[in-house]
Amino acid sequence: MPYTTNDIKDIERRWQKYWEDENSFRVEADPSKPKYFVLEMFPYPSGKIHMGHVRNYTIADVIARYKMMRGFNVLHPIGYDAFGQPAENAAIKNKTNPSEWTYQCITQMHVELKKMGFSYDWGRELSTCDAEYYKWNQWIFIKMFERGLAYKKASTVNWCPSCETTLANEEVINGACWRCQTLVVQKDLEQWYLKITQYAPSLLEDLKKLEQWPSRVRAMQENWIGKSYGVEVFFKVKDFPKATISVFTTRADTIFGATYVVLAPEHPLVKKLIAGTPQEKETLAFIDKTANKSKSLRMSGDQRKDGIFTGRYALNPVNNEAIPIFIGDYVLMEYGTGAIMAVPTHDQRDFEFAKHHKLPMRIVIKDPKNPLTSIENMVQAYEEGGLLVNSGPFDKTPNEEAKKKIAEWMQLKGFGKISVHWRLRDWLISRQRYWGTPIPMIYCPSCGVVPVPYHQLPVELPKDVKITGEGGSPLARVRSFVECVCPKCGGPARRETDTMATFFDSSWYFLRFCSAHNNEEIFDKMDAKYWMPVDQYIGGIEHAILHLLYARFFTKFFKDIGLITIDEPFIRLLTQGMVLKDNEVMSKSRGNTVDPDEVLSQYGADSLRLFILFAAPPEDQLEWNSDGLEGSWRFLNRVYQMVEKRYSMSVGAGLSSSIMMGLFFGDNTKSNETIPAGSQGSQDSPEAALERERNMAVKRVTQSFEEGYKFNTAISHLMVLANAIDKYKTKDMSFPNASVGNPDTAKQQLLNQAIETLVLLLSPFAPHVCEEMWRQMMGKSDGTISRVAWPSFDENALKTSTIMIAVQINGRVRAQIQVTPDMPQEELRKICLADPNVAKYAQEAAIKKFIVVPNKLVSIVV
Repeated sequence: MPYTTNDIKDIERRWQKYWEDENSFRVEADPSKPKYFVLEMFPYPSGKIHMGHVRNYTIADVIARYKMMRGFNVLHPIGYDAFGQPAENAAIKNKTNPSEWTYQCITQMHVELKKMGFSYDWGRELSTCDAEYYKWNQWIFIKMFERGLAYKKASTVNWCPSCETTLANEEVINGACWRCQTLVVQKDLEQWYLKITQYAPSLLEDLKKLEQWPSRVRAMQENWIGKSYGVEVFFKVKDFPKATISVFTTRADTIFGATYVVLAPEHPLVKKLIAGTPQEKETLAFIDKTANKSKSLRMSGDQRKDGIFTGRYALNPVNNEAIPIFIGDYVLMEYGTGAIMAVPTHDQRDFEFAKHHKLPMRIVIKDPKNPLTSIENMVQAYEEGGLLVNSGPFDKTPNEEAKKKIAEWMQLKGFGKISVHWRLRDWLISRQRYWGTPIPMIYCPSCGVVPVPYHQLPVELPKDVKITGEGGSPLARVRSFVECVCPKCGGPARRETDTMATFFDSSWYFLRFCSAHNNEEIFDKMDAKYWMPVDQYIGGIEHAILHLLYARFFTKFFKDIGLITIDEPFIRLLTQGMVLKDNEVMSKSRGNTVDPDEVLSQYGADSLRLFILFAAPPEDQLEWNSDGLEGSWRFLNRVYQMVEKRYSMSVGAGLSSSIMMGLFFGDNTKSNETIPAGSQGSQDSPEAALERERNMAVKRVTQSFEEGYKFNTAISHLMVLANAIDKYKTKDMSFPNASVGNPDTAKQQLLNQAIETLVLLLSPFAPHVCEEMWRQMMGKSDGTISRVAWPSFDENALKTSTIMIAVQINGRVRAQIQVTPDMPQEELRKICLADPNVAKYAQEAAIKKFIVVPNKLVSIVV
């Protein structure tokens, strides 16, 4: 009977219940077994899962099930990244508590994930908004505070007016909040930071260890960390003896071409320089205007760079030339020293700024292809190499050589110092919202800033909080939370009312999964030693800098305090592509989403899983196609009916590989088992062809897993095996040399073995229907199919007895002959010349050349 929608629903419910009742995927650390930790980036609990979730989690589940079948002790956990601004915004919109809204979403998402049949160890399920989890966030923060890695300072920060909270630089995308897309502004606040910069050298150096990460991700992290070798140049300010502007540059070779200096609006010297000048009022207005621009927008290359003259001049130390000091919106205090020297002839950004403000320029590197280029005919900056000009004692020096020579000269003269700078800045983690981990710090008038004692953790979020969406932290308005006792002196004190950025939660959750509900310690060291690092991590490329960099930072910190011995958290990283519909990313705003529930109700989880994996390689974008979904359904139906109609439980698949060789390849010398009477199979027999396809499928599907997760290719090989099974007939064939038993029985055993192999290879992709076929329809009783050993293959079974090769005479094909593989050339020559079509054009005496391309072609020149 055809496999129906009702069959799907019944089968999937039964086997999901079976897996749950039997704890089929629950695991414990076991040093006697090889481990495999597969993990997808855990979801934000928005309620229903979407197709992006389905794709990510299906990829991970297929890998997990495959590794189980290969004998690994597989840890495959799930949890929820449950804190954050969206829950707070939803609570305001729906007039409910963020906790209530979040836990409703988690419950719904739990149900949705169960419907997909994912092989999670549900006993390790966690939510970052649970106090038992965020207690350890606070524990980590205090440990960092004790080591000087967590500190508070006043600074200009990115501020989202809509979310009414601070944002790290990485959380500002194209000038807007990464969550709500509201344009970000600048605001002065006192905030908590983590000193990730202390780990910059190891974060950069250890990228070399991540050989199984996409090169694109490693490059993005390398650029973000941004190690630069150069010179810090000291520019004195004319008529302002006590002021010196430090500028870091990697282009010491262009110092003689510096014709103006640009300071960040936030630079501490700015207000001193403009005080009492005619430009003061206008400059302050410019500073206020720039404060309403996000840092990422100020840095973007497609925006016009604005600036204003301060009325002051700096002295270029190499030639004592007075050059104007500007303030520019494209210079940030967080990068370098908050000041740049501008060389407009050799930097395009400076060139455009200088043109707009009609500033002087000077060529100091001659373009060897256009040696007569002048300032007047330049249409863009020259940024390539060449010999120095207008550079005093360094004229005619190649610019690359001049970088080192000028740097050493300036250091010797006291004009500057050779130094290394990093683009990476410390991580701002303060957020002015309710729904996050409370920062466990206390402010005492007598003792200053004091951490909450460890035994008082967790500092729990109060429940009686009115969330209005107005500015500032909602916790600041909860008197019972704010007012506390100083743990040092016992006097009255107040709590910190900022909460932590949610990326703090996700920076270490993978370690918590090793012992998810340990109430005594952050995680068990021995469990972490066994399970870590994560063998395969899966998630979106959008987290290449934010989450992945922070997770690496936390891992290194944990090693430093003796909790773990590893340097890096993730051995292998897979960044899956987006799911598209009509060539656009699926999203509610575009109205092009496909509800997984609707697909599940009609086609079931297995058809959806198979389509998701067959439609495109994991790293590529996937275009949604209903026809492809229908095709996956038909294929599963076909396999289901194949088992139903052609598999015989009474016969089984009792033939070993050695007997198969004897039956179908004429080699039973290595077997002590009895072979059915009269077996002298040809390697080109239907039996040999089926056995060859079975072994080929095992080999190719295994390679598809081991050589880059080419799941679409693996599924194609399964379809080829299904075609071979359909083609094979068990009736009206005989084994002429079989000595015992019934030949038809042997053929059915062969067929059964091919079908069993197909079902086993298919099971990671379509676990429900394969469990049904394996356990119910084939009568296997050895537990869940995910614990059955992965099939092996025999290289000898892949060989063919004869092959067809072409015979050319003077470049034209004259015959096709059948020969054995790797036939000796002399024997091949005799067979070729014996062929009538070859003999017609080539006689032995007339042959000048006899060229053999092994197993492909014979070329004869006469």
